[in-house]
Amino acid sequence: MSTQDLIRDTVKKNRVVLYMKGTPQFPQCGFSMRAVQILKACGVDDFVAVDVLQDPEIRQGIKDYANWPTIPQLYVDGEFVGGSDILTEMYQAGELQPLLQPKAAG
Repeated sequence: MSTQDLIRDTVKKNRVVLYMKGTPQFPQCGFSMRAVQILKACGVDDFVAVDVLQDPEIRQGIKDYANWPTIPQLYVDGEFVGGSDILTEMYQAGELQPLLQPKAAG
């Protein structure tokens, strides 16, 4: 499976995915830490975190996948939401919280 296939598979099969430096428990950069804090503030505890520092191919591949140069990157329902600055702006504007609410079973 190619790196792009692996990324696509992860993003599509999990509702909330954060590509970050480090882990939610031990973020390795301030931007990743902020992204985790924002997710938790929105009540999201069960998200998939991918530590890009563990795999250089994933680290470069995720930048290519979204055509976005920085990490962290948040995906919700298979869609790229943004990086740390965008998450902060969306959170402060109240736009991120509804996006992260679980979809009602219907």
